[in-house]
Amino acid sequence: MCQVDDKEFNGQLEHREAPCLSKKCMKCKHSTAVLLIRAGDAFCRDCFKEYFVHKFRAMLGKNRTIFPGEKVLLAISGGPSSFSMLAQVQEGLSREASKKLRFSPGIVYIDEGGATGQSLEERASFVSPLEAVFKATGYPYYIVPLEQVLSLPMSVLEVGTPATDRAGGSYKAGVDQYIQNQHQSPGPAHPQVDLSHLNLKDGKIRDPALATPDSAQSQALQRLFASIKTLTAREDMLQTLRNHLILYVARSEGFSKVMLGDSCTRLAVRLLSSISLGRGSALAMDTGFSDTRYGDVVLVRPMRDYSSKEIAFYNRMFGVPTVFIPALDTKVPDKASIQRLTESFVTKLQADFPATVSTIYRTGEKLHTACPHQTSCVDHTAKCLLCMCALDTTVEEASAFQATLISEQLSQRKDPGLTPSPPAPVSGSSPVSPGQCCSSAGSQREGCGSGEVCCSSSRLPDVDVKSLLCYSCRLTVKDMMSVDTLPQYILSEAERRKRRSKMKEEIREFLLEKNEEDLS
Repeated sequence: MCQVDDKEFNGQLEHREAPCLSKKCMKCKHSTAVLLIRAGDAFCRDCFKEYFVHKFRAMLGKNRTIFPGEKVLLAISGGPSSFSMLAQVQEGLSREASKKLRFSPGIVYIDEGGATGQSLEERASFVSPLEAVFKATGYPYYIVPLEQVLSLPMSVLEVGTPATDRAGGSYKAGVDQYIQNQHQSPGPAHPQVDLSHLNLKDGKIRDPALATPDSAQSQALQRLFASIKTLTAREDMLQTLRNHLILYVARSEGFSKVMLGDSCTRLAVRLLSSISLGRGSALAMDTGFSDTRYGDVVLVRPMRDYSSKEIAFYNRMFGVPTVFIPALDTKVPDKASIQRLTESFVTKLQADFPATVSTIYRTGEKLHTACPHQTSCVDHTAKCLLCMCALDTTVEEASAFQATLISEQLSQRKDPGLTPSPPAPVSGSSPVSPGQCCSSAGSQREGCGSGEVCCSSSRLPDVDVKSLLCYSCRLTVKDMMSVDTLPQYILSEAERRKRRSKMKEEIREFLLEKNEEDLS
């Protein structure tokens, strides 16, 4: 190996100056910098606020997804990113804003305490500071317990039709029409209607005191998450149910857009974890700026250009409140779930290599779905029953997915000539006798041990439900002990789709194909 004397290059090697807070702001050039976002990016207090606010409005203006006068629902979780998003909306709607935002906001918070096993007193202590912040904004807000997802109608799983005036019109025409309406009917662009004393329960507006979850629903929700064996599947199921509940609130109250507070760091973690979970076909929807899988309600992510470091600096410097609420992955080790392990990997790598998150994020920006307008080219029956993305399981026989299914079927098949011997009892436990449940929980179900599948088996009793799911959701449901614990609206929709599929198969020979209709 070649050896080079360092003395030959003394004075020629470039030494990068270590950043310090005594240097000047990179934007105004005269104020002293108070923070460093990246190496060499030093900002003073005023310039950092201007930079932060401009990035938020530039993201909305560049994509032109939110039309003037639309009702936009802000999904607030209590974390730094969602509260920072709320602060940016308040800043953009204030009278002092140079370029005001032109939409009508609302706030929704999903109380997930039922999934984490919190008591009603603990849940009330977390909701109280959130309600105080929501009330101070003057926007209508909805605090909905997660238990309400068990009473949702089947219509939640249907893809809505986008509004014709939004789908066919241009953004500039919408702005001109909005300005014309404001001149014809003078008044405040965004009236501060005091609806903070209202709340949403069972699809109606009621008093917050009545928003206490029902005990039967709480027990059903606990049974649902207790039947899921892995934390990875629990987190995925929780996100799915949360999205269904937010969608229902948005449709019930007339909101056409929903703002999510996903930061750049969070999306980078989600991109890698989604690939690990088999959601490669849905990455563009899960991490993109706009998510149109629901049709009439579009999810947007205006905070996707902000790193968690920038958000933490802004919240600390300008007094943006944050409420810590325990989640499913609170105080768990790094290897407890795929999502938690991916987050630990990305954050630790980001500490040593500051370009890690931005590299993953920029790669995710280049992803697109095979069918950009899913609402127009994919029927809702061809979408996943849970995540409502296009099914990625309808592939040809010579594919990796079909090979996986064949391998799974062969691994489950037993030789009829061989009689399996009963498993050896674990030391300290009694052997399992016929008619006795082999579940370690000790609770025997009806029919268990009488020749049927044991209640502790991880196999799905109804294979037809799996045919309605995408590959990733199949893995999630596979970790469930029984699909009977799923919400009723999901099971009812699955039964309806199976009946329609059976009926279509019976009358298939009388149906005209699409190319035949064009020829006629």
